[in-house]
Amino acid sequence: MLLIEALNIKKYYGDRLILDVENLKIYSEDRIGIVGVNGIGKTTLMNILCKKDKSYEWLVKIYGSYCLADQLDSEEYGTINQKMAKDFGVSATWNNNLSGGEKTRFKLAKCFEKENNIIFADEPTSNLDLDGIELLEKKFKEYKGALVIISHDRKFMDRICNKILELENGKIKIYNGNYSSFKLQKNSERERMLFEYEKYEKDKSRLEEAIKDTKQKVKTMRKAPARMGNSEARLHSKMGNQKAKANLDSSIRNMKARMDHLEVKEKPKKIQNIKLDALGNGELHSNIIISGKSINKSFENKIIFEDAEFHISNHSRTAFIGPNGSGKSTLIKMIMSENSSIKRAHSIKIGYFSQDMDILEDDASILDNVMKDSIYDETFARILLSRLLFKREEVYKRIKVLSGGERVKISFAKVFLSDINLLILDEPTNYLDINSLEIVEETLKDYKRTVLFVSHDRKFISAVANSILAIEKHKLITFSGNYEDYLKKRNNLTDTSKEELKKQILVLENRLSGIMGKLSMPRKNDVVEQLDKDYHQVLMQLQECKKKS
Repeated sequence: MLLIEALNIKKYYGDRLILDVENLKIYSEDRIGIVGVNGIGKTTLMNILCKKDKSYEWLVKIYGSYCLADQLDSEEYGTINQKMAKDFGVSATWNNNLSGGEKTRFKLAKCFEKENNIIFADEPTSNLDLDGIELLEKKFKEYKGALVIISHDRKFMDRICNKILELENGKIKIYNGNYSSFKLQKNSERERMLFEYEKYEKDKSRLEEAIKDTKQKVKTMRKAPARMGNSEARLHSKMGNQKAKANLDSSIRNMKARMDHLEVKEKPKKIQNIKLDALGNGELHSNIIISGKSINKSFENKIIFEDAEFHISNHSRTAFIGPNGSGKSTLIKMIMSENSSIKRAHSIKIGYFSQDMDILEDDASILDNVMKDSIYDETFARILLSRLLFKREEVYKRIKVLSGGERVKISFAKVFLSDINLLILDEPTNYLDINSLEIVEETLKDYKRTVLFVSHDRKFISAVANSILAIEKHKLITFSGNYEDYLKKRNNLTDTSKEELKKQILVLENRLSGIMGKLSMPRKNDVVEQLDKDYHQVLMQLQECKKKS
């Protein structure tokens, strides 16, 4: 069933045309992920489709009810019913003091509360922890209407989307399938473009060479022999060379016409590789560069860490994971502040990236910001900036004119190029477009020193991490291995624990049944008071086990 029909969408910012969409139709079974680089117009397109942008230079028809979950919207959201509040783990009443993750959950719960035909969601996984993302996936899979999602979470789009809408140079192109399918199709398109370009260049070179050879033949055509008289020479020129020359000239014209009719093919842009050689004199030689023991931390009555311990190995790429509010930022601050319960290797030099982006100077240019503390030369810095889509003269833009996503990229580049031997990244994937996200991934995988990063992006964690630091029940779990291996081990432990609980429950139930039998018909040697005490003790143990199961 057709739910949205959009025709002749044109949107300008000043003189710049950012959207030029002739025809877009969205149906009830569509689950569309919108992708494109930062600033390309993804949110603008969504706002037009859901009529949040109420300009009238286009035609948008919506056949049914809809809801928008917008990360940047700060309006009051009222209340939600108790079921939705429980499902999403939030209060039933909106409160501006809610955390970022709680606000996201509340807005999404509000959309699911009513039976809308369409849900629009702009970066719905931002600020959600891994459990929250999995909950949202489950809800979206159960949802019966259409979905239009802007997201940088590729695994999320793999599991939810059946179409990808790419926005590029103001135009849209729709690909059937999830994000991984879209990437395969894009790579196939690039290979085909490269094949067609190479064929075009080969055909063009062949014709150019043929024209050159033919022109040379015309120049070297034999003149009339000297023994010929004037009349014979004129006849030879008229009947021989001139006729041959005309044929050659005709061939040249035909070849030029064929060359003019060749369809010009653009060469696909070559992606520059970034390979970092560890510069500076800050190589660390310890196997363990950060460690902590007997870590205890609490805020008022809330326990964060209780007798926790951890370590970070040299040259590891460690993903730091845990639920929202579990203490990830707290531990990073403790590491940065040389907390007494945490040991740091001698000569450690930490580069810290955070969403605050307070390391940037607003009135300085992109290039000046990046080069200020860089140990790499300007050529290398420009290559990195170019891959992050700051090319040629754009590196002279001042920071104050950049968008939030652009500032994130510059902050990352600035930290990355400085003289450090431990790189700490706090949610580096937030607000990055997927193209930049994949470049950051590639760069970190080739990085020769130690990385500790906080992220809720599962695909990013899988691609980068070779070690996991996890917060579980106020403890810190250090795991050497990738994310998939960590999940397998955790799930096996969980399954084992559940089996043990089942066995324990069965034993306790049998004991309770035996005690009840004795209480109902006590024997001569039975002490009723002790049996009654045993009964209550076993009952309490049984209730505790059932709570955990």
